[in-house]
Amino acid sequence: MQNELDAYFEHLRSARQLSGHSLDGYWRDLNKLLAYCERENIGEWTALQGRHLRQLVGELHRLGQSSRSLARLLSSVRGFYRYLNQEGICQHDPAAGLSAPKGERRLPKLLDTDRAMQLLEGGVEDDFIGLRDQAMLELFYSSGLRLSELVGLNLDQLDLPAGMVRVLGKGNKVRELPVGRKAREALQAWLPIRALANPADGAVFIGQQGRRLGARAVQLRVREAGVRELGQHLHPHMLRHSFASHLLESSQDLRSVQELLGHADIGTTQIYTHLDFQHLAKVYDQAHPRAKRKQDTDT
Repeated sequence: MQNELDAYFEHLRSARQLSGHSLDGYWRDLNKLLAYCERENIGEWTALQGRHLRQLVGELHRLGQSSRSLARLLSSVRGFYRYLNQEGICQHDPAAGLSAPKGERRLPKLLDTDRAMQLLEGGVEDDFIGLRDQAMLELFYSSGLRLSELVGLNLDQLDLPAGMVRVLGKGNKVRELPVGRKAREALQAWLPIRALANPADGAVFIGQQGRRLGARAVQLRVREAGVRELGQHLHPHMLRHSFASHLLESSQDLRSVQELLGHADIGTTQIYTHLDFQHLAKVYDQAHPRAKRKQDTDT
């Protein structure tokens, strides 16, 4: 079994030319599998069955392995058995039909409406960086852009008189989004200053040398604004989450929010219904006269 595993790794190195990082991941996963087989007295790869894999995945899950790690393990096993089948060593795949246990879905962090207003209505410096950063913050919150969408944004994608922006999202899908009044005003203040920096191309957001801002630079500017105005770390996706949650809270129109966010699956958008419920539950607890019970006393 070890010899066949070694031959597979040589195949990955030479024929597939995988990176060292990828090889390390396969090595860790498949050595867990080999150790399991040795412990269970499984002496050849043809003897490994789906029930064995289910047992291994269950054990690792109880030991605290994440759903993502277990999914990667199953993917590694599938790749190995494809190779074994091609080599005529096996004629089955014990990982067929198996999936990792679903992990707990973390709710995204966001700003409530008051904190969003505090961020955006703070003092704006009337200079290149101040006007540019304000325009970025307003556009993130106004239109729910992803970081990659804002970084890749060009002038010809903006239609400020119509209050629209056209972005290229995941899967090269184009969508048109409204741009709110405050974001339009911030962009109208920024674009004349941008033109003075001798831009290298049509990028909307540039540095003082005229080159397009990268994702890391935008993240740092958003983070600095969060520390300065709110006393907390802030990242661009928090503004996208806030945009989605505040829209859904006011409109209750899940399909429209899905379209605005560019989610292919409405299940991805539904996480914001949980956020909305959390807000409603908090309001209920604070406002309803019989929401909170008195502390039980010993009798």
